[in-house]
Amino acid sequence: MGLDVEMKTAEPAAAPSPLIHLKATIALIEKGVAKKEMRLMARAIRQMLAVRRRLKASTVSSFLNYALPSGSEALSRLLGFVAKVELGDASMEVDTPPSMAQSSQLSYKQSVLPELESFSYLLVIIFLIDQKHLEDAKVCSSAAIKRLQQFNRRTLDVLAARLYFYYSLSYERTNSLADIRGTLLALHRTATLRHDELGQETLLNLLLRNYLHYNLYDQAEKLRSKTLRSDSHSNQQLCRYLYYLGKIRTIQLEYTDAKECLLQAARKAPSSARGFRIQCTKWAAIVRLLLGEIPERTTFMQQGMRKALLPYFELTNAVRIGDLELFRAVADKNASVFYADKTHNLIVRLRHNVIRTGLRNISISYSRISLRDVASKLHLDSATAVADAESIVTKAIRDGGIDASVDHSKGWMQSKETGDIYSTQEPQQAFHSRIAFCLNTHNEAVKALRFPPDAHKKELESAEKRRERQQQELELAKHIAEEDDDEF
Repeated sequence: MGLDVEMKTAEPAAAPSPLIHLKATIALIEKGVAKKEMRLMARAIRQMLAVRRRLKASTVSSFLNYALPSGSEALSRLLGFVAKVELGDASMEVDTPPSMAQSSQLSYKQSVLPELESFSYLLVIIFLIDQKHLEDAKVCSSAAIKRLQQFNRRTLDVLAARLYFYYSLSYERTNSLADIRGTLLALHRTATLRHDELGQETLLNLLLRNYLHYNLYDQAEKLRSKTLRSDSHSNQQLCRYLYYLGKIRTIQLEYTDAKECLLQAARKAPSSARGFRIQCTKWAAIVRLLLGEIPERTTFMQQGMRKALLPYFELTNAVRIGDLELFRAVADKNASVFYADKTHNLIVRLRHNVIRTGLRNISISYSRISLRDVASKLHLDSATAVADAESIVTKAIRDGGIDASVDHSKGWMQSKETGDIYSTQEPQQAFHSRIAFCLNTHNEAVKALRFPPDAHKKELESAEKRRERQQQELELAKHIAEEDDDEF
């Protein structure tokens, strides 16, 4: 019996083929168009993305012949793109695409919905990107956008947002992102006029990414400040917007706002978006270091992110110690990583923080120390090291970084006794920031609640029920009055 049970449990159920999954999306799209329900469109896209890794050229061709009418321009164009991939495959397995003679018999409909045609374009674009046919994906996405501009249907908004994203991605992968900036601006203007809020969010993020890709931070900020943005309809688009806004604020030296945006973007991002969370964590760590804070060790020890965050962990350790020589070594060692992440310019700004941290440690350790020893401990290797140390100490005292005084005639730094931190306002400020964070989280959770449409109307009684209730109350009152008369 035990062996039979093991044999039964060891045989998993055969997974449905990708073609069956794709055909099931047609019913979802038609139902979404009939009921004008955007959730069904999003569900069809998710169902397609669930099988994207198992797609083959033969599967995509079979679906196109089934979904699109024979002889249509969209079918011939999309089959041409898939055929290029199919010719490059060495082995062809199941799901052989039907011939053009048979396509008229297998075609799902002779007239196709614009939503189904856009879905077919989206499927082929994603397939071409996954198969590394980037030039074909760029041409196909351009054709899809031109076709999409011919329609003005609200049921296309979800599919259009996806097409915009992969349109920009295909151009980014081919290093020609600047070529579509004018098109994206025109699409954003059209989406604004049509009140397509999801399209506005998507296109705004794509434009910000386009500008930031070429380090055009001023143009990105001007676009962001001039654009009216409503409440977010997509958590993914909100996370991207917060990430781009955090990068802009960082370059503009507004570190407090940048830190809040980056941490919120990393917190809201789904756990599956590991690459996005890694980028948010990298920038957030740099911003916190620039603010004089030291990120917790657990930030760099998250599962699946340790290797990617190792250079920033070493950098944080150098800043925490205040060792300028170690900081230089870490910056030179991981220069290629910092250049790839576009954080090298920010790391150059950290040099002053390293010196200030080292100076704070010196002021705590020594009640009095000569400026020459300060220059030696800070590794200020220059002919004017003592003069540089004197100016650094003076500036740190003026900024409130250390509590000390400088005796210029004798050439030493005199530290003052450290007071009780609980006699200051710092604990109250830390407590206030935690309360504000909890309240903000509660307000966002309340805003995220979803209720069924017209749910409040169910509790309201209809006019007929109200008349019946009033009639019953009148009869009850009359009956009570009659009983009172009988008693007398």
